[in-house]
Amino acid sequence: MTIHHSPAEQPADTFAALAELLYSEDGYDETYQALCDAAPRIIPGCHHASLMLRRGDHRETVAASDEVAARVDAAERELGEGPCVDVLDTERAEVDSDLTVDPTWPRLAAWVVANTPVRGMAGYRLLVDGKKVGALNFFSDTPGALAGPSADQAAVFSAFASVAVMAAHHRESARHLRQALDTNREIGKAVGLLMALHKVGDEEAFEILRQTSQDLNVRLAMVAKEVVDYHREPSA
Repeated sequence: MTIHHSPAEQPADTFAALAELLYSEDGYDETYQALCDAAPRIIPGCHHASLMLRRGDHRETVAASDEVAARVDAAERELGEGPCVDVLDTERAEVDSDLTVDPTWPRLAAWVVANTPVRGMAGYRLLVDGKKVGALNFFSDTPGALAGPSADQAAVFSAFASVAVMAAHHRESARHLRQALDTNREIGKAVGLLMALHKVGDEEAFEILRQTSQDLNVRLAMVAKEVVDYHREPSA
């Protein structure tokens, strides 16, 4: 889903457009990217945004508004410090609105100031079903901009992002469930046909499917589908 913006667009308009993601058929990737693209348009003082997820023992940036955000995220992972890194390990938002004065993350701040226009950053956690799964990073090119009302707006946006990610999660889970049910139904049909054809029990029929799948190096679900499709033919 692509969200278009006009120069006069208000935050409420962008939130309304983003809300459509909750009811669309879009997957994770487009949801993540839409959130990162919208953040600089909604949050005052935010110029770049990224979304980092924890996957097992690894942290991965799954979307970024631009190359600047992606580079800062990469530096966070390499140095092992920064708002997103900390947010994944704590229960609070992490904000340093001015990296040029007594920075919270000295090594990261030194790299960011030397290599990017970013001068302030903030990280807010993302939750899916009550579990912390990732974080949104907001970056500002203006020292002190990500404070006060901007920080409040970032918190609201992050809460919205959690809802959007949760919706994508449930859509994906539902899709996988439907696929599993369809697959199991097809396998069940094939087992029933083989039981009738070979006069065997369900375990023996399933073993025929499994052995055929192994011999042909074809997925079990595909073998089952071929069995069912073949016996649908009038001449079968």
